[in-house]
Amino acid sequence: MKKKRKIWLLSIFSIIMLIVSACGQEENSSTIADAKESDKTIRIGYQKFGTLNILKSKGELETHLKEVGYTVDWTEFPAGPQLLEALNVGSIDFGHTGEAPPIFAQAANAPLVYIANQPANPSGEAIVVQKDSPIKNVKDLKGKKVGLNKGSNVHYLLVKALEEAGLALDDIQPVYLPPADARAAFEGNQIDAWVIWDPFLSAAELELETKTIQDGEGLVANREFFLATDSFAGNEEALKIIKEELIKVDKWIEENPRDVAEFLSPEIGMSVEALEKTLNRKEYGLEEISNGVLDDQQKIADTFYHLKLIPSKINILDASADLKKQ
Repeated sequence: MKKKRKIWLLSIFSIIMLIVSACGQEENSSTIADAKESDKTIRIGYQKFGTLNILKSKGELETHLKEVGYTVDWTEFPAGPQLLEALNVGSIDFGHTGEAPPIFAQAANAPLVYIANQPANPSGEAIVVQKDSPIKNVKDLKGKKVGLNKGSNVHYLLVKALEEAGLALDDIQPVYLPPADARAAFEGNQIDAWVIWDPFLSAAELELETKTIQDGEGLVANREFFLATDSFAGNEEALKIIKEELIKVDKWIEENPRDVAEFLSPEIGMSVEALEKTLNRKEYGLEEISNGVLDDQQKIADTFYHLKLIPSKINILDASADLKKQ
């Protein structure tokens, strides 16, 4: 009797183990399937305005990526620094920023790679003051409160403009605010000057009748960069499609600025006039990262290190796609 009971218990135990094993295999298969599905989802970060924003709005990138089995997950960010923070922690695979954010991100050991850039657009960012402000030039900013987005493109513009005027960051009172908060502070006279980029700049010029005391001409290049994580930078199939679609949409923008402005206006909540002004004063085209562009980035990095804005020296070449391939 005891022997039969033992055999019966062993049989029950065997059945339970088989069930557990089957469940484990099913769960493992599900995990592998989920991982494969995740690999086929491209997570793209974009800002309120930029070529990626327009590309998202048109919806053609998703169509062409779907043909080779990819889906796209879009995430909006208020500015470049926040976008690259997400890239650093692995929340996105690809995105765009101005010149300065990649410097700060690389200094924080973000696994970024420069993929491509758009032409320089120095007039697309500026230091502005109220139309009736007594501030006439950059020298007059001494001791004044200047609003800007910390670590953004305009951070470098401010540094270079102050340098040319014989001033340093210590000579002013920087007030670090994202664009929407900075505009509110500017309108409320809580800051004396605002360093800002398009299309926020165009909107301020038209709606607030601001006075520009310095733009980027002769001081900075003001390029838009497209960047990826180390891991995604090796996905040549997806990157080729993304680049092709960026080139197409860039040409469409250049040839149809008014139509694009009307198309984008409800998307981003800005006037057609402000957007059209922005589009008409920028250069178009998608450029491969050149040694000259990397040299310009190195100058920004060296300047920021000298000013103790980043904790250690960085080598821009460490984020070069060509170097990563070697």
